[in-house]
Amino acid sequence: MVAFEIPFVASNPDSWGPPPFDEDNPQQDAFGSFAKFAALPYAPFGRSDRLGRAADFTSSTRGPTGGGRQRREFRRQTEEEENAEDSFQLVDTTKAQTTKKFVNPASKRRQHTMRLRQINARRQQSTGTQPTMDKMRGRGTGGRGGRGGGRGGRGGRFGGNFGNRADRQPSVAVQSDWKQVEEIDLVKLTKNLVFSGDIPVPEDMLWCGFLDTYNEAYDKVTSRQPVPLKRMEHKEFYYVTTTDDPVLEKLAVDGMGQVFITDAVLAHLMTCTRSVYPWDIVIEKLPGGTLFFDKRDNSQFDYLTVSETAYSPPDNPARLGLEATMVNQNFSQQILKKAGRENMTLPNPFYDDDEDGMEPASVAYRYRKFALDDKTALICRTELHGKVKKTQYMTAFALNEYFPPTTGPNTANWRDKIDSQRGAVLATELKNNSFKLAKWTAQSLLSGADQMKIGFISRSSAKNDFEHVILATQFYRPKDFATQITLSENQMWSIFRTFVNLLQKQEDGKYVMMREPNKAILYLYKVPSETFQDED
Repeated sequence: MVAFEIPFVASNPDSWGPPPFDEDNPQQDAFGSFAKFAALPYAPFGRSDRLGRAADFTSSTRGPTGGGRQRREFRRQTEEEENAEDSFQLVDTTKAQTTKKFVNPASKRRQHTMRLRQINARRQQSTGTQPTMDKMRGRGTGGRGGRGGGRGGRGGRFGGNFGNRADRQPSVAVQSDWKQVEEIDLVKLTKNLVFSGDIPVPEDMLWCGFLDTYNEAYDKVTSRQPVPLKRMEHKEFYYVTTTDDPVLEKLAVDGMGQVFITDAVLAHLMTCTRSVYPWDIVIEKLPGGTLFFDKRDNSQFDYLTVSETAYSPPDNPARLGLEATMVNQNFSQQILKKAGRENMTLPNPFYDDDEDGMEPASVAYRYRKFALDDKTALICRTELHGKVKKTQYMTAFALNEYFPPTTGPNTANWRDKIDSQRGAVLATELKNNSFKLAKWTAQSLLSGADQMKIGFISRSSAKNDFEHVILATQFYRPKDFATQITLSENQMWSIFRTFVNLLQKQEDGKYVMMREPNKAILYLYKVPSETFQDED
């Protein structure tokens, strides 16, 4: 075994550190010389001094290990580091004050106009519509003084609704061969409306279809014991337009009236001043002055809207509208029972016996005649959905709860408020769905319903749009409910008379009345007779 030998350790009894090195007479030991330590720097220090780095291995200024040249270079670098504190200066970190550059207001307007032209150009490419000069000059959407626009505009510089305004697209693309014949401002129409004539007294012409009886068990539904909403897959619902209705066609041939329309289109026009989303209606004026108010096939007219008049409308109204329409159909049939069914004079004119396993929904089509004036009679097809207490007629509609994406965790839902604060829930719906509720009320008034049943429907879970539950139901008298939502029957009929008088002054042919998507303006276009025939 190799023995361990203690290396030589030089002692220095006079001071701390290695003993001094004598270059003339170097001391030798058994293991080496002190000469290898001669080039290492040493600086005395005090215990009260603050210590920095014990060893800096990243520094490039290490001590020299060679001859005198390297020691002189090291000494020079050491002196530069010691004198660095003398040349240290504080850096001014305060923010430099710059003068704001003045921009000519005319230059701002030119830049804004260029941005509007770019936006309108992209919109024209996507929809095929021609932008109007008002938009390009800034007087329309986003312009100076316009809705959601610049200085002084509604929701602009001093408004707070610019960020929530949606840039909607028109319901139908305006073609180059369409001729604009009239422009109607809905705001001015309401303010300058002249109430001409009284509320017309209806006269029943025909009854078709059948009505089931209301199931009174649904009056006891509460949020604590909700009832699942069933799918009425065996029921057939019909949304037949005016020109496809064989009964209206026969009444027109017999000369029973000068204006023919359905209750959905009529109620839509009567309450159109509350609408926000774009829509369009097709009107045909026949020789002799007969008017047919129609809707386009494959349009979104029959789909219900959700939170249309809310401060922040939903981003996907089409999908929510499909859900609301399905919920409304299922609810109107689930609350009825077949016991006590009443068959009308004529069967359902739209039901086909070849539809295996399907039956028409409980609807009674009530064809009514209204005298607009001494020379103009209106024939309207109205709808009733059920009977109450064997003597009263009713309509049924459903409000579905909408969960906006910005809903906070502390926002109360219908399950917490529908039983104790139903009035507050209805008040919120009147604000968010003013147009839809006004249209339902107008349809109930036109059909002569004694009661209007409204159901409050919610999703089983917030993210499941296929399963719903009934939280509550409520009966309202249409006339009282119209007063509650400030809907005047006289105003309704005056608005429609204004449209009829406007169309009676036009030439015979086909017309399209459409709402501007981002402004409360109606446009009346004269279109070729073959327009929309390819959609049939």
